[in-house]
Amino acid sequence: MYTSHEDIGYDFEDDPKDKKTLKPHPNIDGGWAWMMVLSSFFVHILIMGSQMALGVLNVEWLEEFHQSRGLTAWVSSLSMGITLIVGPFIGLFINTCGCRRTAIIGGLVNSLGWVLSAYAANVHYLFITFGVTAGFGSGMAYLPAVVMVGRYFQKRRALAQGLSTTGTGFGTFLMTVLLKYLCAEYGWRNAMIIQGAVSLNLCVCGALMRPLSPGKDAKDPAGRDPQILAAHSAESVQTGGQRGRADEKEGNPGPEEPLSEPAGQGCPEEAGHGKNMCALRVLKAVSQLTLRVRKGFRDWYSGYFGAASLFTNRVFVAFIFWALFAYSSFVIPFIHLPEIVNLYNLSEQNDVFPLTSIIAIVHIFGKVILGIVADSPCISVWNVFLMANFTLVLSIFILPLMHTYAGLAVVCALIGFSSGYFSLMPVVTEDLVGIEHLANAYGIIICANGISALLGPPFAGWIYDITQKYDFSFYVCGLLYLVGILFLLIQPCIQIIEQSRKKAMGGAHV
Repeated sequence: MYTSHEDIGYDFEDDPKDKKTLKPHPNIDGGWAWMMVLSSFFVHILIMGSQMALGVLNVEWLEEFHQSRGLTAWVSSLSMGITLIVGPFIGLFINTCGCRRTAIIGGLVNSLGWVLSAYAANVHYLFITFGVTAGFGSGMAYLPAVVMVGRYFQKRRALAQGLSTTGTGFGTFLMTVLLKYLCAEYGWRNAMIIQGAVSLNLCVCGALMRPLSPGKDAKDPAGRDPQILAAHSAESVQTGGQRGRADEKEGNPGPEEPLSEPAGQGCPEEAGHGKNMCALRVLKAVSQLTLRVRKGFRDWYSGYFGAASLFTNRVFVAFIFWALFAYSSFVIPFIHLPEIVNLYNLSEQNDVFPLTSIIAIVHIFGKVILGIVADSPCISVWNVFLMANFTLVLSIFILPLMHTYAGLAVVCALIGFSSGYFSLMPVVTEDLVGIEHLANAYGIIICANGISALLGPPFAGWIYDITQKYDFSFYVCGLLYLVGILFLLIQPCIQIIEQSRKKAMGGAHV
């Protein structure tokens, strides 16, 4: 539902009978679409990559503040969780401001969170500055990056999402090395200040998220490309006068203005009329912004709680249930593997080539390969998605049984490859709800993932504090993950059975 007029790439026919007819924009699947992939790629490096490398800082925080593993893990899990949990609420910003402005503001807030965290006196301070502030900024930049790629691609959606989300793997590898170096050279506090400066590049990525206007083939009677309506775009309010003058030079009538404005334009020499015109423009901008906010909230509310609520889709509800348990199984190894390596006395081997880097590198190939396979016409994206999930569950169950570096490396490679299904999540979501509900639905899914990321690492740390082992935390998380997958499998079967019964009953009545 978060389809701001600044961002949407399709025109719907006015006739209700033809409302599903889409006119693709010329940049769909090509042109600027690949710049969107590049922008999203760097967003994943800066946000998801940094969060997956937080195991380095987690060790530093344990040494600095001397708190329990469960309490310290809340810092990382809060940042990861809030990044995803705020997904549904970021829709209000997207609907009002568009994806570009939302991502730029998110970059500023994220950078502020990193810098403020450098002055932390205790773990509880980090909860606010890093967990909440940096996490909220990450969420504001992350959702627009995923949604815009989905809007710019149709034929090669899985491949485009796969390429853009490989930034998570590259980012995990790069940020792990960077944070280790910065912490060793400058200490963790200065490292966080430097990382805050690096995070300002999210603003550049947001600036690349150019909104889609109607396609060039949809011309007006004068043969010119249509402009985005002023009532729904702040850019058109600012440049409306310039377009109007350009149209007059071409001999075409300029855009219509309110009846009160020509008086001011007809007497430019009178300062009083000029002031009135400026006041009218300010009032007009304020009224337009108010209307956009009200409409955005109305659309957001109806999408979640109205008659068109996504929660009426049973398979989508099952998808949410799966997401509640899935992400923790992927996040826990990243947060606790550095500590597990120390417990197994494998620090020297891990320093040569970190296990988290193995996950990150193989994760890159997994996303690209799974994206290519899922785009094949003879293979269902759902089958690829489910097979990858089952492989990841199996890896989570096997991980506690490995106590050598070689064994852990093999399992980490399996985790990295199978977790490449994350690139298929937007595609699966779109198949369930349609392109017009993608942002709304994907916001709910990443919110569920955020809850999983929020509770998973502290739960694993809490289990360790009780049992002095991480084994049970992996077993419990893997079991819950498996239940989520089975629930995801059962719901479509139930739906098919119900549809068959309805058809049978309809045939009996005939």
